[in-house]
Amino acid sequence: MSNLLVTSIDFQKVKNATAHKTQDYDTNEMVLRRGQPVTMAFTCNRQITSGDEFKIIVETGPSPSTQTNTKAEMLVSSSSSGTSWSAVRGSISNTVMNITINIPVNAPIGRYNMRVQSTRRGRTNVFKAETFAVLFNPWAPNDEVYMSNEAERTEYILNETGLYWFGNANNYGSRRWDYAQFERDILNITLTMLDKNLEYRKNPALDVSRRHDPLYVGRVLSAMVNSIDDNGIIIGRWTNDYSDGVSPGTWNGSAPILRQWMQSGPVRYGQCWVYAGVLCTAFKCLGIPARTIINFESAHDGDQNLQVDEIYDENGVRDDYETQDSVWNFHAWLSAWIARKDLGLEYGGWQEYDATPQEPSEGIYQLGPASQYAVRNGHVDKLSDTPFVYSEVNADRVTWVKSRDGTKKRVYTDTVSVGQRISTKAIRLFERKDVTDEYKYTEGSPQEREVFDKAKNLMAPNAFIIVSRESAPVKPLFNGSFKKAPETQVGEDLTVTLMLKNTVTDPQKIQINMTATSILYNSKPVKDFLTESHSVSLGPNEEKPLEMKLPYVVYREAITADNMIQVVAVCTEEKGSSLLVKTVTTLKNPPLLFRPIEDVKSGKTARVDCIFTNPLKEVVSNSTLIIEGSGLISDQKIINVPSMKPNERITIPFDIKPRRKGDRSLLADFSSKKFPNVKGFQTVPVASS
Repeated sequence: MSNLLVTSIDFQKVKNATAHKTQDYDTNEMVLRRGQPVTMAFTCNRQITSGDEFKIIVETGPSPSTQTNTKAEMLVSSSSSGTSWSAVRGSISNTVMNITINIPVNAPIGRYNMRVQSTRRGRTNVFKAETFAVLFNPWAPNDEVYMSNEAERTEYILNETGLYWFGNANNYGSRRWDYAQFERDILNITLTMLDKNLEYRKNPALDVSRRHDPLYVGRVLSAMVNSIDDNGIIIGRWTNDYSDGVSPGTWNGSAPILRQWMQSGPVRYGQCWVYAGVLCTAFKCLGIPARTIINFESAHDGDQNLQVDEIYDENGVRDDYETQDSVWNFHAWLSAWIARKDLGLEYGGWQEYDATPQEPSEGIYQLGPASQYAVRNGHVDKLSDTPFVYSEVNADRVTWVKSRDGTKKRVYTDTVSVGQRISTKAIRLFERKDVTDEYKYTEGSPQEREVFDKAKNLMAPNAFIIVSRESAPVKPLFNGSFKKAPETQVGEDLTVTLMLKNTVTDPQKIQINMTATSILYNSKPVKDFLTESHSVSLGPNEEKPLEMKLPYVVYREAITADNMIQVVAVCTEEKGSSLLVKTVTTLKNPPLLFRPIEDVKSGKTARVDCIFTNPLKEVVSNSTLIIEGSGLISDQKIINVPSMKPNERITIPFDIKPRRKGDRSLLADFSSKKFPNVKGFQTVPVASS
């Protein structure tokens, strides 16, 4: 009888991809999930007989070995192993044999090579098959990323469009983000990220062997999504000058960023929501359930003493030289669903990861996994980076006023404002879900302070030294607060109102120094553009408003792409007690609209109209419209928009050709010098052709 040769392998990609829920990946490569079987059809050069033997060898990484679980050799037999690689003979029809391979639930994820050895009477031949990819499996009960709820699995793995919020706690809006985890090249780029991380460069074999652990893979990705240390994906910049790159607010999704990195290296520029969006894409792509988290009034506690010190001068101008800590108007990170066998079952569930380079962890700009359970309960001694995340949502906030002679006076300690309206996208809906209670107990409750004290005691012994050496500030005999400003669009004049109230029966005379500053979303001041001083007399228990008018002509050259204006008032009464009050207003952009899109079919070209109206009394020129959307457009569409006259309405047409059916999201960014990063989106129902 002639030698036995395997001549081809049918991976039965459609059937297996459907079973493994990987049918949406735009790749010719077989994509599988660990912890479940895959059936293939092997064709040989002759009829298969009882004396023929088959062995299948699979391996991943540059130095595969059975000892590190990066290589497996399977004799094709009649029985399966549920806990290790195994191959089971199925039906045989002449020259074709079906073989079912079991992928163990602890297999390292990544790209695998496969060889088939066919043997007859000691004569062995080898057939090299095409590569395939193995991912984590949230549908497999024994996988560390298992989720029992199908709606949650659909949202946190299969959903391709995210939602994030921006602005501040009292004045915020939302935007969509195109995760694009199934789009062309994205899986390959994500696997390339793993092969370029620092641990891989040190010891490739060890790194690949550790890829069975989603906690480890997540930490590696959090380092790779920022460019520091490892030439990773995104370069961050927090200024008002992005002329040598792309303004962070321009991005609508992850695919253009990842493709640009793959082609030419680190991408300029990103900020927290960009880092979080790209990181979420990588997690979803590899099969780790993930969601983007937005935390308003998010503390950056650089010295990790659970206290944020903010220092202002007597005019209300922040001292950026002395202020090392800060409270960002909002901050974005990622939360991933992973079991914690290392810490205990109660610490499993949502784990916090962050790719935004704020503070190094173990010498590298990375963060996570920090157990959400540990954060909520003040267990800041648990790995990894839990103290930093705890501070983000629950640090105390101490305000100081620095006198001209350099002395500092503590005017206020705020125990409640940090960590507000912690938000994520609701399941199946483009709506906000408030998850604040998942991160901390209710502010002002006994449990919250008990947890805070517990966390403080677990931190370094020198924590809170500054506060302990300061006497309590003298409480002023008046109150002050800013009223919420009316919704104001860029181009309109803004008015902020400070309400002052005398709390005693004696008359009071109060000196108020107010400064208006354009700021970035992380509270970093960009330009002080208006300062005013006022003297206000208050009668017994009297309340008075004090208005500060900010005309468009005054703020238009100072405003940043974040559209944020901060007004700080330092109020001092005659006896010397002080009060510092501030407010942040986020100006609205004009709307970017889509004409209703109807009767869109997969594989068919459809026209779309985008509509924008210039609300200014001046010409808007050098504008660009960027369009993208998973399943609707293969690559970004970049359209140069002609100059717009004052109050002119313009319609910008373009075509889409959907590749997948279902409700898809079309995202747009309209940018000019006058209006950077005006966003629009539209849900497009795509029917079968």
